Amino acid sequence: MDHTTTLKLLEPTTLGPYNLRNRIVMAPLTRMRAGADNVPTEMNAAYYQQRAGAGLMIAEATSISPFGYGYVNAPGIHTWEQVIGWRKVTRAVHAEDGIIFLQIVHMGRMSHDALQPGHLLPLAPSALSPGGNSPTAEGSKPRPVPRALETAEIHGIVEDFRRAAYLAMEAGFDGVELHGANGYLIEQFLYDGSNRRTDIYGGSLENRARFFLQVTEAAVEVWGAARVGVRISPSNIFGNMHDTDRFYTVSYLISQLNKLQLAYLHIIEPRIAGNTDIEPQFDLGSDRLRSLVTGTTKLISAGGNTREIAEHILNEGTADLVAFGRLYVSNPDLPMRFALNAPLAPYDRATFYGGSEKGYLDYPPLQQDPLAASRTVLPSYRAV
Repeated sequence: MDHTTTLKLLEPTTLGPYNLRNRIVMAPLTRMRAGADNVPTEMNAAYYQQRAGAGLMIAEATSISPFGYGYVNAPGIHTWEQVIGWRKVTRAVHAEDGIIFLQIVHMGRMSHDALQPGHLLPLAPSALSPGGNSPTAEGSKPRPVPRALETAEIHGIVEDFRRAAYLAMEAGFDGVELHGANGYLIEQFLYDGSNRRTDIYGGSLENRARFFLQVTEAAVEVWGAARVGVRISPSNIFGNMHDTDRFYTVSYLISQLNKLQLAYLHIIEPRIAGNTDIEPQFDLGSDRLRSLVTGTTKLISAGGNTREIAEHILNEGTADLVAFGRLYVSNPDLPMRFALNAPLAPYDRATFYGGSEKGYLDYPPLQQDPLAASRTVLPSYRAV
């Protein structure tokens, strides 16, 4: 076994006001294992605590309101019961000297009326179907055509994001990430294939980016820019997402986000769709977009990364940190395994979404030899 510990992945770095123990990010992973009323449980706390060796953890997509869910048994951050549930998670992570942000989201049209209060239609910028199915308590169901939001309603959703950011702070998180990717509401407003509005939130690129920027500014007003990140998926087609000129659209968005000097921009690489590797249709990954990100904002690369790919990305300067998703599902001690170049445990796709502790808490840690700890440099860091 190669015991190399000189990986750039394992070098400490900074992110906003935080010193990170390494450049490894645990990606936000939808696992659909929240408890009743979408409240995180002790099982969720144990799951995150197992994986707290990452330099930065990003908790799974968490709904900002009762109308923001797209998956059954997903967690929320719009009630005090949910805040209390999330405190179990943040305390468990902080007990391991981990740093954890909460990803906040509104799924928009990527939902089903079975997941909506009163079985109302899901909300969206325009009444256009995303296609596909949503997992509900009654099984997988085809998504309906959503209801287009009235202009007067949109401010309320911005405020829902603001309140969710505040509640994340109350829950003990170290920052928040806005989910502007994967065909969810924020991205739905941005692309002209999903936004056919004629008011101040539609038409021109400036108008279509307005909601994205208002939501981001709301989170910044709560947390300060250095504790806010944004996730985007410039090459995404999941959820029937299309745009006339993706590069121009994304370039404009990044230019506006640069003005805020956020903690980071989190880019999903074009080689990944959901939890599957694909043949890219667009070349809008971190390598092409890196030069557009200016100032102190760090860039995180996510999607289909391996130890070797991550090292290449970091050495080339394409990104500052690298996120891992599927590998973290089955390898809770992923930084340790990378440090020792140890074999990685395979993941079980059948247990990715929903269920019990199986495929969630039962992946065993690496059985280390007596000298492994002395060969591994994983210092403990927190805020400056």
